[in-house]
Amino acid sequence: MTRKFQLLAASACLFALSACVTADQAPVQTASAMAETPSAVASGSRESPAEAGKRLHGLFKASDEANLRRNPLSALFRGDYRYADQLGDFLTDAYTQAERKAAQDDLARLAAIDRASLSPTDRIAYDVFKRDQELTLRSLSPEILPLTEVRPIDHFFGFHTFYPDLASGQGAAPFKTAADYENNLKRHHQYARLVDRAIGRFREGMASGVVQPKLVVRNIIDQLNIQINQGVEGATLYGPVKKFPDAVPAADQTRLRAAHAAVIRDEIRPALIRLRDFLKNEYLPVAREGEGLVHMKGGPQLYRFLIEQNTTLPLDADTVHNLGLSEVRRIRSEMEEIKNKVGFKGTLAQFFEHIRTDPKFKPQSKEWLAERYYAVGRQVDTRIGELFSTLPKSKLEIRPVPAYREKTDAGGSYQGGTPDGSRPGVFYYNTYDLPSRTTPGIETLYLHEGAPGHHFQISLAQENEALPNFMRFGGNTAFAEGWALYAETLWDELGMMTDPYQRYGGLDDEMLRAMRLVVDTGIHAKGWTRDQAIKYMLENSAMGRTDATAEVERYIAIPGQALAYKVGQLKILELRARAEKALGPRFDIRGFHEQVLMTGALPLTVLERKVDDWIASQRA
Repeated sequence: MTRKFQLLAASACLFALSACVTADQAPVQTASAMAETPSAVASGSRESPAEAGKRLHGLFKASDEANLRRNPLSALFRGDYRYADQLGDFLTDAYTQAERKAAQDDLARLAAIDRASLSPTDRIAYDVFKRDQELTLRSLSPEILPLTEVRPIDHFFGFHTFYPDLASGQGAAPFKTAADYENNLKRHHQYARLVDRAIGRFREGMASGVVQPKLVVRNIIDQLNIQINQGVEGATLYGPVKKFPDAVPAADQTRLRAAHAAVIRDEIRPALIRLRDFLKNEYLPVAREGEGLVHMKGGPQLYRFLIEQNTTLPLDADTVHNLGLSEVRRIRSEMEEIKNKVGFKGTLAQFFEHIRTDPKFKPQSKEWLAERYYAVGRQVDTRIGELFSTLPKSKLEIRPVPAYREKTDAGGSYQGGTPDGSRPGVFYYNTYDLPSRTTPGIETLYLHEGAPGHHFQISLAQENEALPNFMRFGGNTAFAEGWALYAETLWDELGMMTDPYQRYGGLDDEMLRAMRLVVDTGIHAKGWTRDQAIKYMLENSAMGRTDATAEVERYIAIPGQALAYKVGQLKILELRARAEKALGPRFDIRGFHEQVLMTGALPLTVLERKVDDWIASQRA
């Protein structure tokens, strides 16, 4: 996560985990000021590509700088600490109005630039920027916003789990000087107020009839209980004051330690208790029984928007559902081949159960699992240069998921580093309920979350200073997750999965993404229950019940996001096959990967046009 990346809307935008140093400051030009300067189109003349590009990139810089002021956490994750004492004015009407006005103003400024005068690369940037602003306006429209802002947190995306990571001493927030600790205290005070604002938004949803499912609410309550039960000195937020860097004087250490304990004790814990008690005593009784959006007021309308937002394609639920069913059938046939290859006598369902239950497929210990991931990383490093001409500067670290969120976390995830390498990218693997987990799939999980998956896609974009910041640090799920799933298909070219059980694990992970198309649409468009969805996943893969449950509950919490993986992967595979066929022996895999990765996370329609242009240039 994710990223970290553009999420649903409102509170989800708060935790878009973009990361990097901002561009030089540029003055923000108002829409009215722009209107006073006639565009090239209006004046009947056409600017040179250099002139038009200069105006376009001036707009990008101004928009990005204004965005960082409105969203200080985005700056923090980039390593830009100008606003490090601010959390942001999230979950307020003023914040929403500012985001809406910014998108409207940016589109007005963009319209004053003649797209036809731009260079081919700048046209791509123009199109992506335009789509991003239009999507922002749709997410903040009267049709969509009332369906999202009154459900400010869930158990998968929420500041109640995001913020402890940020301020733990192991996250993006710096703790090198006394000033860093002072900034952290200021953010803590704001965080306590943010928790109370969430209660206010939930109350609005109770009044309008737009509420979370009971399942989601119970999971949030469980997460809050874990944090509340940590006490003060055991709290994740207390971590930075347990050990100070030498640059912080001893007298300041004593004062800062006491101040952190006080704000955790007197402000944050009481706020978390208020939220927990409100959810338990007032909200849970009126939360909805049906898990899918099909059961929520306005849910079908919201789900249509979320499908397009996440896939970047105008798909409907039935099309996605049927695509998933087709992919499930194909992958099952390849699983049958693996089953026969290893000599297993029995049905595919029995083979799944064999994988789930045989002790030889269980991690021996947390330490053993860590070493396996380290070994996979070393093996990938020996071959990665054959497929990529540009490698990330940012290092990749391998860490277990922190204990306080491991119960509801996915099996693996990624957090981006900074482009200057001062903070590494991190691949997280989950060790919760180790006996329920299986070892096939270790290699494919690393390829997806680590290298050459999320780590390459995120790092190469943000390290490319030639791109405007919104392309370096923004993006969309279909590209980001589609690339990571495509990265799994590179196993053969990287010399991986020589063990047929690891290859089976790769198919099992691919099956997961195919099943997501079926299950997500099943839950939110066709009325599937949680148990029905879990049953489907267990019948079509070797997933353990713990993992299948966490996956299904994730789809319930964040509808539509899981659709992007398979849709994005299939588009990238389609484009590679098209290039290979058109170019024949002139096809260069490293060149293809450069085209896909080096302009950030593009909408799939924009990516397709770019690759087609590259193919044409290679044939000329």
